[in-house]
Amino acid sequence: MTANVRAPDRTDPAETISDAALLELSRRRPERFGEVYDRYVREIHAYLGRRLDRQAADDLTAEVFLAAFKKRETFDPERGEVRPWLYGFATNLIASHRRTEIRRLAAVQRNAALYDGADDGHEERVLTRIDAVSAQGRLAAELRALPDGDRDVLLLSALGELSHDEVAKALDIPYGTVGSRLSRVRRKLRAALGGVNPMRGGSDG
Repeated sequence: MTANVRAPDRTDPAETISDAALLELSRRRPERFGEVYDRYVREIHAYLGRRLDRQAADDLTAEVFLAAFKKRETFDPERGEVRPWLYGFATNLIASHRRTEIRRLAAVQRNAALYDGADDGHEERVLTRIDAVSAQGRLAAELRALPDGDRDVLLLSALGELSHDEVAKALDIPYGTVGSRLSRVRRKLRAALGGVNPMRGGSDG
């Protein structure tokens, strides 16, 4: 009598399967797309929130993953990774909410201008706070003035912490264009901020 042996499950567990393989699997098993969502929803939501506002981030995060789900058949694993692909959807949606982003930057600039540094003394922490708010206001003003494409490259790198290659894939632009835009924007912002480097971290410092 032959034993009834259950065939092993050859599907890789979620923690070991790659993003691209998981997206490919979701074409046959749509429910597996939920694992892509789980991996990146907090990151995408945080990025949208920092560029727009909490309410817009709540709405647009859902739209990012809905668009990605609908277009998962078009994803080419040879072209790139899933992460910058998702940031591409996020950037496209931000483009349709430019007024919200500009209003947010204007609010930061206004708040910096209104801050008078009033406190119970002239301690070092007060001076630090004044300097930080002032720099934030100047930076917001400069970001408002940037062309949309330059702002997208800068903030994908600075806020999204994408590499040059990932930014290029997210925006579907040449790798060299990313470098030239970042170099131009950095020079402009350094001058506006009195020589302070506006980029924090990033793959190229």
